[in-house]
Formats: sequence, structure tokens, C-alpha cells
Amino acid sequence: MGNRHAHPHDAAAHPAGGASASDHPPPSPRRKHSSSANAVTRLLCGNGRFLGRPMEDVRSTYIIGRELGRGQFGVTYLVTHRATGEQFACKRIATRKLRSKDDIDDIRREVQIMHHLTGHRNIVELKGVYEDRQAVNLVMELCAGGELFDRITAKGHYSERAAAGLFRQIVTVVHNCHSMGVMHRDLKPENFLLLNTDEDSPLKATDFGLSVFFKPGDEFKDLVGSAYYVAPEVLRRSYGAEADIWSAGVILYILLSGFPPFWGENEQGTFDAIIRGHLDFSSDPWPSISSSAKDLIKKMLRKDPKQRLTVIEALNHPWMREDGDAPDNPIDIAVLTRMKQFRAMNKLKKVALKVIAENLSEEEIVGLKEMFKSMDTDNSGTVTFEELKAGLPKLGTKISESEVRQLMEAADVDGNGSIDYLEFITATMHMNRLEREDHLYTAFEYFDVDKSGYITMEELEHALKKYNMGDENTIKEIIEDIDTDHDGRINYDEFVAMMRQGNPELVTGSRRRR
Repeated sequence: MGNRHAHPHDAAAHPAGGASASDHPPPSPRRKHSSSANAVTRLLCGNGRFLGRPMEDVRSTYIIGRELGRGQFGVTYLVTHRATGEQFACKRIATRKLRSKDDIDDIRREVQIMHHLTGHRNIVELKGVYEDRQAVNLVMELCAGGELFDRITAKGHYSERAAAGLFRQIVTVVHNCHSMGVMHRDLKPENFLLLNTDEDSPLKATDFGLSVFFKPGDEFKDLVGSAYYVAPEVLRRSYGAEADIWSAGVILYILLSGFPPFWGENEQGTFDAIIRGHLDFSSDPWPSISSSAKDLIKKMLRKDPKQRLTVIEALNHPWMREDGDAPDNPIDIAVLTRMKQFRAMNKLKKVALKVIAENLSEEEIVGLKEMFKSMDTDNSGTVTFEELKAGLPKLGTKISESEVRQLMEAADVDGNGSIDYLEFITATMHMNRLEREDHLYTAFEYFDVDKSGYITMEELEHALKKYNMGDENTIKEIIEDIDTDHDGRINYDEFVAMMRQGNPELVTGSRRRR
């Protein structure tokens, strides 16, 4: 499910320091999309300011360089300070893609939280925010050392002691966030970068786009995060800061085994596995992993958040301490291979999803709008379960009642029993873009440059180079994983099967992924 959605009446939408659901008045119906768009226009154009500050062109201070990464709403560039020559990363978020007041609140909260947390050794520092008529620009320190998993898989020697050193930094980030009244809500390996290429480079947490302010006892209901790392109480729509501890525990499981503890053939299968909470410590490499490491994981992945270790308890666990009992014996090389494949597959699918998202036309969004209006038979501005069940078959959508109920539950983010326009578009756009044959073919063609009907190793390497995945062995491993007929290349059917398998991101009820 794409990863974000907070209703205006959720605690998550209160940047000043969340409040529990009981503190809020009943949710009022949200206005139609056009009203939200008008609100954005007023905020952007009324006084020429976006975040309540004068407009300023980032190019007057920085030279914009090459692209470092891309999301649905933002592109990150390498930038160089004109006066000092110092290099930074700049996330540029296009204002034309911010369609609601919620989107603006998200940006404001992300900036507030980054300012609030700045100065911590393991959190990426926000250097400045610039807004112009086209975009909001977040200039941050440059993490030139790359992603956490890349560093691990590139090194020959990897041990529990090395994993403990890295994990201590991750849990320290969680401790710092929580002590400052911030819940991250999207802890995953991709959001930890190394500041530089030095052996002892600090690990830096990035992407606070889903983070929220909270107070002890606050309850959150919005479904956010990434599927493999999401806590069971988040899936049940009632959670607090303990959800970050769960996500960190999942990261530790992957650091030691190379694959996630909970997964399924599809997203729902992954969620079911999370709710069951069964941990596999019998298959390789677990028999050779220390009992102390397994003890820490078990205690961080307790299903009941109240029984889970606190951040302080995790930091004081014998395996975690600097002088602790994490052994220095090399971990099986197969773990590194699995870790590499796991990361690469996620990234390949994300690239393909971006290609699909970027090729969605305005006409398709208009089509979804008409679908919503045709189902909203009483013109109330919302669609009930009965209206959805009656309306989908009329549109030629073959969907079972249980699937309708799943869609309804996923899309009904504020839990009021009906779906408003924004909730409907967000949920159905993903269904629409993933299931539509022409969308999948568009993504396939992006990789199949010579239009041969196959994606070769060379084509895959070329297409993924700008996403820092050009490693020959990684490309080979991806092809081996997807290439079911073992001819050394990916055909269209194999590509479709990969895309329809469990998605690494949550995809329903999302607001956006930057």
C-alpha cells in the first residue's frame, strides 16, 4: 500500500504534537477534490509563499547537479554551494503534484521534524529549505557512502559484532527520535545511509516524510509504512511509538539472515504472516547465530507492543552493548547473497512502479473520478460498502465480495465506514495501474530498449544504473530469480509475475510516496 495517509483529524496531522483519537471531534466529511485543489491554490498563490516564508530560488545559492534518486513526488539532486564548493543533497518536491492541504501539512511537518532532530550524529541534517513557484527544495547533508546494505554486501568480512555496531546506531536513532517526541514510522534499511566511504562512517537516518510528533499515550490509526517492516498493531489501526521498535527488530533479523522474518507470495500474505508473528530460527543461518542475538530479536518482535522491549532495554541488551557478547565469527556468505537479492528485487520493482506512475495520464485520473461519481448514487460525496459492491461489477471489474471488503477497509483510512473521493482515488489508482495490462507493458518496454520482447542483462544494467544498482552480480541474481524458464533473460510473462507478486511497499490508503 503506497505508504502514507493521515486524515486531518488523526494525531498524525497535528505537527505540534499529536493527540489521541479521544481528544478529537468526530471526523467531518472531507470536501471533494476540486475544493482541496482550490485550498492548495490559495496557499500557494495567495501571498506567494508555500511554507510561510518568502520565495527564494535555490539556484541562486546552489548549482544543481546530477540526479541521485527519484520518488513519485520528489527528485533528489546533487547540489554544490556556489560560494564554498561544498556538496549537498537537495530533495525537490514539485508543488503541482501536491493536490491537497494534507500534502502541504506533510511537507511542513517533515521540515519541522528535521529541524527539531538536527544535530544528532545519526540523523541526516537539514541545511535549508527554499521554495519557488515550481517546488519546495530541502537541502540536506550529502550521504556519499551509499546505502547500508550496499556497504555490508561489498565487504568480505561480516560478523555479528559488525551487525551489532550498525544496529546500535539504528536503535540510537529510534531512542533520539522518541526522546524528542517523534515517531519515525518508516524504519527500513533503505532509509539508512552512510555519511562517507570511511570504514567508521556514521550511519544516517533519512526520509522523515512519514514521521509524526507524539506524546506518551497517543494512539495513531493511519496505516503507513512498508509491508515487511510494519508492526501488527499498525495493521490493526491502533498503535504508538512501540511500532518503531518492531520495525527495528525486523531490520536486525534481515541484518543477520539476509531476508525478512515475515513475508508472503503477495502483500496480504505478508500481512497475515506479521499478524501470526511466527519467527523462523531453525533454517540457515540461524543455527549458527548466537542465542543472545535471537533473544534480542524475539523481545523486539513480541506481538503485544506493551510486552516489547523499550529502546533503553534494547540498547542495554548484552548483544547490543559495545563490550557485549556479539561474536566476531564471520557470518555465512550466503547471507550476504540473499541480502543483495532481497534489496535488488525491491529496488527493481520500485523502478518499474515509478515508470508506471509517471506514465499515468490525466485522462486515467479523470476516469477514476467518473467511476467514483457513478458509484456515489446518493451524491453524498462518499461511497459505502454496499455502493462499492454494487458499483464495481457495473464497471466490468471482476472482484469478489471479500476483495471488495478488503479494498473498503484499506481505503477507508479514517475508519468511518465510507470512502471519500481522495481515499477512493488513492486506493484504486494503485489497483488500476498495477493490474492494467498496458501499464505493465509500458514498464516492460522501459527496460526492453531494443523491443526484442526480452529484458537482457545489458538492458537491465543500463536501466538501473541511475538507481545505483549497476553491479553485474546483482543484475545476474535478479535475472536468475525472475527467469523461470532459465534462458538468461526476462520475458514479459516473467516480468508480470514479478510485478504481481508481493509488493515491498504498502499500496492501499496511501497518500503519496516522495
